[in-house]
Amino acid sequence: MATLYAGTSGWSYSTWKPDFYPQKLAAAKFLQHYASRLNTVEVNYTFRHFASEKTQNNWVTTVPEGFKFSLKANQGITHIKRLKDAADTANSFLNSLQPISQAGKLGFVLFQLPPFLKADVGLLKDFLAGLPQGKLAFEFRHASWFTDEVFGVLRDKGVTLCVAESEKLETPDVATSGCVYYRLRKPNYEAAEQKEICGRIEKHLGAERDVFVYYKHEDTPEGALNAERLLAGFSSQ
Repeated sequence: MATLYAGTSGWSYSTWKPDFYPQKLAAAKFLQHYASRLNTVEVNYTFRHFASEKTQNNWVTTVPEGFKFSLKANQGITHIKRLKDAADTANSFLNSLQPISQAGKLGFVLFQLPPFLKADVGLLKDFLAGLPQGKLAFEFRHASWFTDEVFGVLRDKGVTLCVAESEKLETPDVATSGCVYYRLRKPNYEAAEQKEICGRIEKHLGAERDVFVYYKHEDTPEGALNAERLLAGFSSQ
C-alpha cells in the first residue's frame, strides 16, 4: 500500500515550545521528539553544506525505522552551475548521502532551481542523463517549466515533479513518477484548503503513489502541527 509521509522543512526551532516541543526539552533531543510524532523531514542544511558521515549517522540513529529524510541538493549544483555541466558535482553530492541511503532512510533529493532560471529542456535532459536512477524531485520556480514536454522528460527518467505551493507561484499537480512531493509554503492553511489538499493526497494514495508532504518551517509550530493533523486524519481512515 502507498504511504503518506508528512513533516516540515527542518526541526531545530526552540520557538516551537511549548505547543510542539515540551518546554524543558533540550535542543539535542528535538529530532528524537520530532520523529516520535512525524515520519519525515526535509533537510535544508545540505543546500549549503555537505553533511558529514558523523552528522548523518547521528540523524539516522536518532529516528525510528520507517522515518525518511529528504535533502535539498547543494546550491553548487542548482544555483551556481545551474545544472550546466553539473552531473559530476551532483553525483558527488548523491554519493555523500550513503549513510542515510544505506540505513534505508533516504526519502528524496530535491533539486530546487532558482526562480530566474527559465525552462531549458536540453539542459534538463543533459543533466538527468548523467544521474543514476533514484528518488529525485525537481522544484521549478519559473512558470515556463510547466509544460507537457518538461513533464515528459521527468517521466522518462522516473523523476518526481515537486508540487510547490506558495502565495507567488503554484505548480500544477502532475504526477511524473510513482511518488508525489508537496512543498506547502503558505503561512496559513484554512480548513477548506486543508480539505482540498487531503482530497488530492487521497487520490494519489489511491493510485498507489507514496506521498511526501512538507509544510513550511516557521517560528511558530503551525507547520509541524498541520503535518501531525494530516497524518492523524489518514491513519484514522
